[in-house]
Amino acid sequence: MLRNYWRIAVRNLLKHKGFSFINLTGLTVAFTCCLLMFMYIRHELSFDRFQEKGNRIVRVIMEYSFGNSEKVAGNYTSTKVMPSFRRNFPEIEEGVRITTGSGLLKIGDQLFEDPEFLFADSTFFHVFPSFRLEAGSPDKVLGAPNQLVMTESAAKKYFPHQNAVGQTILVGAQQTPFLITGITEDCPSNSQIRFSMIGSFSSLGPAQEETYWNANYQTYLLLKENTSLPNLQAKIRPFMEKEMNDPSIWLTYYLEPLFDIHLHSPYNAYVANTDIRYIYIASGMAILILLIACFTYINMSTARSLERAREVGIRKVTGATRQQVFSQFIGESLVISVLALFISFAVTALLLPLFNELVDRSLVLADLTHPVLLFSALCMVIFIAVLAGSYPALVLSGFQPIKVLKGNFRNSDNGNWVRQSLTVFQFTISAFLLIGSFAMYKQVKYIQEKSLGFNRDHVVVVKSDYKVSEKMDLLKNQLKANPQIKNTSLSYNAPISIVGGYGMRSSVMPENSSLNVYANPIDEEYLRTNEIQLIAGEDINRQDVLDASHQENEKNYYHFILNESAVKQLGWNPQEAIGKKMFLDESRPGIVKGVVKDFHFSSMHSPIQGLVLFPSNYGNNLLVKVSGKQLPETIAFMEKTWKELVKHRPFSYSFMDEDYNRMYQAEQQTVKVIGLFTGVAILLACVGLLGLSAFSVQQRTKEIGVRKVLGASVPGIVWMLATYFLRLVLVASLIALPIGWFATNKWLEDFSYRTSLDLTVFIWPVVGLCLLALIAISVQTIRAAVLNPVKSLRSE
Repeated sequence: MLRNYWRIAVRNLLKHKGFSFINLTGLTVAFTCCLLMFMYIRHELSFDRFQEKGNRIVRVIMEYSFGNSEKVAGNYTSTKVMPSFRRNFPEIEEGVRITTGSGLLKIGDQLFEDPEFLFADSTFFHVFPSFRLEAGSPDKVLGAPNQLVMTESAAKKYFPHQNAVGQTILVGAQQTPFLITGITEDCPSNSQIRFSMIGSFSSLGPAQEETYWNANYQTYLLLKENTSLPNLQAKIRPFMEKEMNDPSIWLTYYLEPLFDIHLHSPYNAYVANTDIRYIYIASGMAILILLIACFTYINMSTARSLERAREVGIRKVTGATRQQVFSQFIGESLVISVLALFISFAVTALLLPLFNELVDRSLVLADLTHPVLLFSALCMVIFIAVLAGSYPALVLSGFQPIKVLKGNFRNSDNGNWVRQSLTVFQFTISAFLLIGSFAMYKQVKYIQEKSLGFNRDHVVVVKSDYKVSEKMDLLKNQLKANPQIKNTSLSYNAPISIVGGYGMRSSVMPENSSLNVYANPIDEEYLRTNEIQLIAGEDINRQDVLDASHQENEKNYYHFILNESAVKQLGWNPQEAIGKKMFLDESRPGIVKGVVKDFHFSSMHSPIQGLVLFPSNYGNNLLVKVSGKQLPETIAFMEKTWKELVKHRPFSYSFMDEDYNRMYQAEQQTVKVIGLFTGVAILLACVGLLGLSAFSVQQRTKEIGVRKVLGASVPGIVWMLATYFLRLVLVASLIALPIGWFATNKWLEDFSYRTSLDLTVFIWPVVGLCLLALIAISVQTIRAAVLNPVKSLRSE
């Protein structure tokens, strides 16, 4: 019997090739979307799960404030936290401090810059034993100063024809010799800690001094078995109160479980985090697209019900039971679902490189054979086969053979409300996704086009160090000899991302009080190069830089430039702030020389904070403002000049506007992914509407013929048929509007600076959806309207 069902199912699918192609394409597209989403979601959920001690590892988050200032928190700690906690809390088995290195390498005569260079304690491979060493002992590879561990890929890159272990490379601007003592496996793509090299933490020299300040490190702790994290957390604040012994200082630490960081922490690791909400969005879209495909199948199947009514009637007259007819149609649904799944696996394999580029991940084909994904795919096929096949099977198997064979069935309106409901649901989903896509696109465009308070266009950012700073005046002068170069500036941070946290106070504030503020060392050309607006006072000059650059720090005197927010924090207005005495971290006394208009020096997710710019002759970034004309020739000139003067590091540069756009890569990727799958959802919904319009036209063929005989025009008939379906689309849009408004507002709440949700965000998606629906409807309605009425009425 099963073989007979199978044979008849295949025969019917081949007989109605157009119907089969539409259903097969719809299900294949839906399955492909789901497989890609499942692969992405599984990858994100699996972050750090390969770490065998992961359930006992926590990351330390620092929170601090001075006086009554607002608390500031981040994923940074000082050097003292790990050793102090290990000595004082018996719950802690081990810990490790990690920080980024310059990545500046010299191997033989070649210079390299590796962005994934880290320094870590010798305990690194004890806390993270799942980073397997291929060569070297975990207890020894980082046990002494100037030792280095490489990944297999790095070893092949830098030493392609020899064993890397035992080789020496020169690291940093000082070109310190480091001995390679071990080779480790490459970091998995689902690891929050990424490195190509790890240098021993003991190589950092004076930077190892134990202090609770100078927080430039990430700290991970390995807890002992059966340790209660809440109990340990409760001990930290009282301990830190004793350590500080100063009620005006708030300093404490929070512990984040390793497995929660990637999806739940607001603080990035060495790989950008993914917001758990985007996982929910991806899951929801996969499910919604699957449902749309189901309803498309249902509508297409019921649209063919008139064709198959006589077939069912004859089967029942010859003895077939309702259960057998039901099984036949479920079998057809299963056949087409299984076939669609096999095709979707092939399509997924073809699209995977493009999808990886879209979501910036490294998913591999082997992920398609993961047991969880295969089980999910099997469940998906069964779900689709049953859900998509059940309603048509119930309807068709319930036909009364006498009415069908007499020809009375085609006047029946049974099940019309179900088909309408499915269509409304499909277009509600499509309208909701379209509104969400439109709002997200508008926000990303707003971020890209918003005035930041400085000009990020045509600024080349060149990596620098202290040795380059020694030749900076000569380098700047030679660069400015090119007429395409307008200005140059040396600073610690570019204005798109200033991250240094400091404390400031005015001279009238108590010495033990301080206000949290961000600060950035700059030179005398920083404001001009970045076109930052000065609203009071004067810009710093060369003499100000020299006054703050004495070898004996106690001789340094600073001329500060504050932004409007910092001035407000100190209780001044811009004009009265000029000439006021103040301190930056107590070690930097000086006066306020200028006030700049607030500009966005961090993410749009956060409001503008207080900022202090202070003079310095050192920086990590050389900012070069170019005209934008003859850009390749200008970059080539810069590289040639650099190589003539700077012998210890390669010419490494980026464009500030591109660096800025990378800050919002997650939002841009989300917009692209949602836009793509919104298009898929609309396409499937329109195919479903095509099926419903085909069904309606079949039901009203003779009515259309009568209307034409009585003088109705083709446009009139088309409009009569189209308005019925457009009403469904409009109802769906009305349902989607409040849901879309609520969801987009909720998403925008994460941005301190956001676009306005005007009527265009909601009107254009609805208008666009109606036009697409009208096109889909017209395929069937125009065909029916132009049909010769003699053909439709000949049997009457």
